[in-house]
Amino acid sequence: MMNPVSSISESRQARARHLVMVSLCVLAWWAAPAMAEVCATDARDRELCLGQPAKRIAALSPGATELAWAAGAGEKVVAVVDYSDYPPAARQVPKVGSHTRLDMERLLELEPDLVIAWVTGNPEEQVEMLEELGLPVFSIEPRNFEAVSTTIEQLATLADTETEGFAEAQRFRRGIDELRTEYAEAEPVPVFYQVWDQPLMTVNDEHLIGEMIQLCGGDNVFGDLDRLVPRISPEAVISADPEAILAGGMGEENRHWLTRWKDFPDMTATARDNLFFIPPSLVQRPTPRMLEGTRLFCEKLEVARGRR
Repeated sequence: MMNPVSSISESRQARARHLVMVSLCVLAWWAAPAMAEVCATDARDRELCLGQPAKRIAALSPGATELAWAAGAGEKVVAVVDYSDYPPAARQVPKVGSHTRLDMERLLELEPDLVIAWVTGNPEEQVEMLEELGLPVFSIEPRNFEAVSTTIEQLATLADTETEGFAEAQRFRRGIDELRTEYAEAEPVPVFYQVWDQPLMTVNDEHLIGEMIQLCGGDNVFGDLDRLVPRISPEAVISADPEAILAGGMGEENRHWLTRWKDFPDMTATARDNLFFIPPSLVQRPTPRMLEGTRLFCEKLEVARGRR
């Protein structure tokens, strides 16, 4: 015969176990959003927190597109801008205008839950409008090699793709460190890097390309100018008399920007045939492909040293 006291005790224990399980489920339900929240601090020094990792990403520059893929979040990119051509899969993603003029209506139709903006490249008023509409905006502006890796890691955090993103960031760091060691004792080469043709433009030492020049043992003849991307005159280049001129052109195979310098045979770079073309996407986008571009840049300066 069952003991009534024992039966009551077992009933209470069962109820207690049930309450514990219910409590745990409730706690788990409440804790889930907090655990899923992801945060990162952008180039404007503003922390962005998402209630859950991004699933629909809009990249508002070709560089931002490459960085999203480098972070392992390529499959989550639903919007890009013109000239977002790498990796090849990016060409299939819907475009929302250019980095200088966004198609706001099309962008909103794609319902991104994370917008990657370019601080100095996107129209400020349009980015502000996106924020006013409640879209999460993460601004990027890598100014040095370390910032490229850090930006990849931040995007990987926001997209919950840390494994792939952090590995790529570290690969880039190692590659740059190896090149820095390789060219640490290289003889200086006075360099002019032509970033644009009409108007004629270059970079100073504070620019990411300026760091590339220094890493390779180059001496940027316009490195001390105040503006990050200053306009200059052809006469200023002739007066500076660089030993090597490197240009990117307007396309991967467009070398015509170097042609004008052949009209000045007394300039050292021209006299020694140190007029070098570098594919612009390897140099002018702050992405992991800069490792390849930097290696190529260093090799060109090594050629110039051999022609002394």
